[in-house]
Amino acid sequence: MFGLTREEKEELVTICDRFRNLKHSTVLPHAFTEHGAMMAANVLHTQRAIDVSIFVVRAFARLREIVSAHRELAQKLEALERKFQGHDVQIQSLFDAIRQLMAPVDPKRHRIGFR
Repeated sequence: MFGLTREEKEELVTICDRFRNLKHSTVLPHAFTEHGAMMAANVLHTQRAIDVSIFVVRAFARLREIVSAHRELAQKLEALERKFQGHDVQIQSLFDAIRQLMAPVDPKRHRIGFR
């Protein structure tokens, strides 16, 4: 079990509506880690504590999966960014060329009459 910092408390209140009662509290809340929740379930020996510990372990496992997926996505995005880093100028020149081709051309008019 550990205490949250003031910034963590503000972020928690901002993200989760069910913690809105903590918004004006002067006391910083405490939180359990995955292992702390399992230890509490072992000490309490109730069916509810066991169910909660199983739920917490599953939630942390799912959270790890999500974080690893985002980490892989971030790595792929960085690799793609490095790969196309120098292409910005080339792409911009391509767009400029296309715009020039799309611009209407003013045909030169011949004057009517004698010169």
